[in-house]
Amino acid sequence: MSAPTRTRRWLTICAAVTVSTLVGIPAGQASPGGAGKPFGARELADTARHRVQDARSTGAHPFAAAEDGDGGEAADEIAEGAAQYAEARTSPGTLRPGAYTAAWNAMQALPQAGGRWRHVTKLPYDSDDPRYRDIDSNSSGGAGRVTGRTTALAADGDGYVYAGSAGGGVWRSSQGGGHWQPISDRLPSQSTGALALDGGRLWLATGEANTNADAYLGSGVYALSNPRYGAFTERDRVGGPELENTTIHQLRFAGGRVWAATSSGVWSHSSRTLTGAWKLEYAPNPDYLPGHPKASDPDAPYKNITNDVAVDPRHPSRVVLAVGWRSGDDYNGFYAKAADGSWHRLTTGLGDLPTAPDEVGSVTFARSADGSRYYAIDQSPTQLATNPDSSLAGVYVSRSGSPLGPWKRIADYQTLAKSGSALTDPGYMPGVQAWYNQFLQVDPADPEHVWAGLEEVFETRDGGANWSAPGPYWNFGFSCWSIDPSKQTGDCNATTHPDQHAVAVGRSHGRSYLYVGDDGGVYRRPTRGAADASGHATDWTSLNDGTIDTLQYYSVGVGQDRDFGGVAVNGGLQDNGQSILRGRDRVMGSNFGGDGGDTLTDPGNGCNIAQEYVYLALQVTQNCAVNDGSWLTDPSKATSYAVAPPDNRLGGAGARFIAPLAADGKDGNTWIAGGRHVWVQTHGYAIRSSDEWRNAFDLGAGHVATAVASSGGRVYAAWCGPCNNVGFARGIAVGNADGTGWHQLNLPVDGTVPNRYLSGFAVDPANADHVYLAVNGFSRHWTEGPGAGIGHVFESWNGGTSWKDVSANLPDAPADALLVLPGGGVALATDLGVVYRAPHRSGWEVVGDLPAVAVQQLKLGPDGKVYAATHGRGIWSVKAADLR
Repeated sequence: MSAPTRTRRWLTICAAVTVSTLVGIPAGQASPGGAGKPFGARELADTARHRVQDARSTGAHPFAAAEDGDGGEAADEIAEGAAQYAEARTSPGTLRPGAYTAAWNAMQALPQAGGRWRHVTKLPYDSDDPRYRDIDSNSSGGAGRVTGRTTALAADGDGYVYAGSAGGGVWRSSQGGGHWQPISDRLPSQSTGALALDGGRLWLATGEANTNADAYLGSGVYALSNPRYGAFTERDRVGGPELENTTIHQLRFAGGRVWAATSSGVWSHSSRTLTGAWKLEYAPNPDYLPGHPKASDPDAPYKNITNDVAVDPRHPSRVVLAVGWRSGDDYNGFYAKAADGSWHRLTTGLGDLPTAPDEVGSVTFARSADGSRYYAIDQSPTQLATNPDSSLAGVYVSRSGSPLGPWKRIADYQTLAKSGSALTDPGYMPGVQAWYNQFLQVDPADPEHVWAGLEEVFETRDGGANWSAPGPYWNFGFSCWSIDPSKQTGDCNATTHPDQHAVAVGRSHGRSYLYVGDDGGVYRRPTRGAADASGHATDWTSLNDGTIDTLQYYSVGVGQDRDFGGVAVNGGLQDNGQSILRGRDRVMGSNFGGDGGDTLTDPGNGCNIAQEYVYLALQVTQNCAVNDGSWLTDPSKATSYAVAPPDNRLGGAGARFIAPLAADGKDGNTWIAGGRHVWVQTHGYAIRSSDEWRNAFDLGAGHVATAVASSGGRVYAAWCGPCNNVGFARGIAVGNADGTGWHQLNLPVDGTVPNRYLSGFAVDPANADHVYLAVNGFSRHWTEGPGAGIGHVFESWNGGTSWKDVSANLPDAPADALLVLPGGGVALATDLGVVYRAPHRSGWEVVGDLPAVAVQQLKLGPDGKVYAATHGRGIWSVKAADLR
C-alpha cells in the first residue's frame, strides 16, 4: 500500500524551528509567514509545492526578504520558529557575556525547598508505537525508539560511546551504545557543541552551533581526563572565560594545540597544558566581539561565525579556516595563514570548492586516517536565498590530502536525490536544511569510504563515484511501506530519525560501528553494513533505550487514566511529536507527529487531549488517538480532528510558532487560544470544527499573543509585536471570555513591568483579580535594550491595573512559566530549573536538584504532583505537598 496522503511532518518541523538564533543572537526581523498548514503528515508535499510556486511567482526563494536581520529567510514559517525562542530571551536588545553563568551561580546559592524530583519519562519512547497510527502520527515511518536532539558524538575502540545533546548534557555508554549515564550534570551549560577524544581525554565544547531556534550558548570547553569513569565538573574547564557565551561548532587537534571554531571567531589552546587563556587566532570582524566598539550592534552575533578548521597532516602549520554565516556575508570564505602570520582569504586554487562569499556558508571538513584525503560539505547562501529545493553546494574531496586542494565536487543535491533518498519532490530535496543538518565522516579503515549527513544519511564506498542512502528520511512513500500495526514500517527496514548532526566511528566487541546523532537521538550500524536493493540499510539499531532522556518538551499535560489506573502523561516535543505515557506503560508512544507545541489534557480523563502543531494548528482526540491505521482506507475511522483557530491560516502573522493555549481554571470546557486575536471555544474536547472558535478580542495589527490564562471567565493575554529587538513592544490585554470588557493595560516602557518578553500568567483560583506574571530574558545588567528593567515575577491584586515586583532573591534567569499551588504557594519555571515561594513568604527556594536545563511549563496533576516539562531532560514530577 502506498501513502500518497501521508504527511511528512518531520521536515516541516525542523525547518520551522531552526533559523535565527541561539540565546544571545537576536532574531531576524521576521516577515509574516505563509499560510498555516493543516496538521499531520499529509501536508509536506503541499508545503514543498507552495515553496516552488512562491519562488517562481516572486523570482526568489520564499526565505528571501530584504528586511530580515539575519540576511534573508523571512517569508516562511522557518523565520518565525527561529525567532521565537531567542526573542523571548534577548529582546529588547542583545545579551552581554556572562549572563547564564552568573544566573547558574545564583541558583546554586538559593536555599532548598522540600521535595524530590521523580524522572517520569526515563523509559523508551517509540515513535513507531503501533497503538497510535492515527492520521496525524508519524508511526510506521521507521525511526523506532527516539530521544531528543543529539549534536555531538565520540567513540573509542573499546565500546565506550559519548553522546552530547542539544539541551540535556553529555551521556556515556560502556557497551557500544545503550545503558547510558549522564556525565555533565554539574556543569552550568547542558548544551553541546562538539565532543572529541584526544590524548585519552574527552573534550566537550558547550554551546550548540547549529544556528537553530532552541539552542543555548555555552560556558566554554572542558576536558575530562578519565572519561570512562569520571564526570565533568567546572574544574575541568580549559583556559579562562574567553569562550563563555559562545557556541562551538568543532574542535580540531594538531601540533599540540586544540582549535575551536566558534560564533566569536577561531581560537586555539595548548592541548597538553590546560591552564592559561585561549588565543584568538582569527576573527573576521573583531570590532563586533564583546568589549569592542560594535559589540552592541544588532548584527554583532552574525559577524564572526566560524564553522570548522582543517589542518594539513603533513604540514601542521598549514591551516584552513571555514568562516561564514549561513545566509551570507562579505566575510564568508576560506582563510589560510600567510608567511607573516596574518590570515588571508583564499580566492583561487581550490578547484571546485567555491570561494566566493555568497557560495561559502556552513562547512564541515573530514580527514582520512591515513592523511590521503580531505572531504568537505559546503552549504551555499545563494542557494538558500534562491533555490527552493536545496541549499547544498556540494560534497567535495581533496585527493592531495591537503585542505588547500585542489578540490573536486563528488556530489550535489541532484546526485543525492537519485541515490535512494526519500526527498525527491521539488521544494524539499537533500540539503534543503544543509545549514542545520551536516556531518561528515571517513571510515578510519578506508579513505574512499565516506558518510555524509544532511536530512538523511548518505554513503559512498568509492570516493564519491557512487552514493547510496542507507538512512532515508523515513519510509513513507516507498513501495515497501505499510501502515500495518503488526510491523514497524511494513516491509521496509528501520531507518534513522531525520536531520543528522553528529557522527563517530568506534569499535565494540571486536566490530567496527558507525554512530549517527540526529533530532531523534543516537543510531548505530556496522561500518560495513548490509543494505537492500535500494541502498537502504537493513541493520540500523536505535540506541535510545530509555536510559538516555534528552527529550525537548515545550509542554506537559496530565489526566487520570480511566483504563489502566494512575495518570496519563503527555507532552509536546521539538521534532518528536507528542508523547503519551499511560498507567501501565513501560514504553511511551507517539500519537501526534512533527513538533508538539502547547497541549491541554482533561484532568479527569487523560485520553482527552488537544495538541498544538505550529501557529495554533490544533488537533483534538478523545481516545488518546488510538488507531490501527484503518483511517488510510476509511477516513471516517480517524480518531483525531483538526480544530485550528482561524489565525492559523495566517501563519507567523497570525500566531507565534509555539502559540499559547489554556483552559479556564474553573471551566475546563472553555479554552483560550492566543494568536493575533484571543480565541475562545466552549465545547471542550468535543470541539470538531475550527468554526467553533469565537474571536473575543483583537490584540492589534502586528501583535501576537505570548501567554494566555483564564479563571472564571476572566482572561489575561500578553502579546509582543514587533517581537524582536528592533522596535520591540509588549503589552497585556484583559477581558472576559464572552467578548465583553476588553481593554489594554497601561504598561509604559519605563514602568514597573520591564520592557521584555511576557512569558506566563498564573491566576489565583480564589480571586481572578489576583494574578502573577512571568517575565523572560535578563535584566538591564545583561540586556542592552530600552526599558529592559529588572525582575522576573510580578503580582497584581487588581486585575493588572498595577503590579508589584516580587522577584526578591530570584536569580536573574529567564522565567518561562508560573503555577499557583493549592494553599497559595507559587512555583516558577526558569531556564535553569524550578524555584518555589511558600505561602506568606517573600523569598524563593530552588526545588530539588535538576541539572541546568530549561523548564518550559509546569502543570498540577490530578495526583497532587507538579509536572515539569524540561527542554532537554524530559518530564519530571514532585509532590506538591512536599514543597514548603
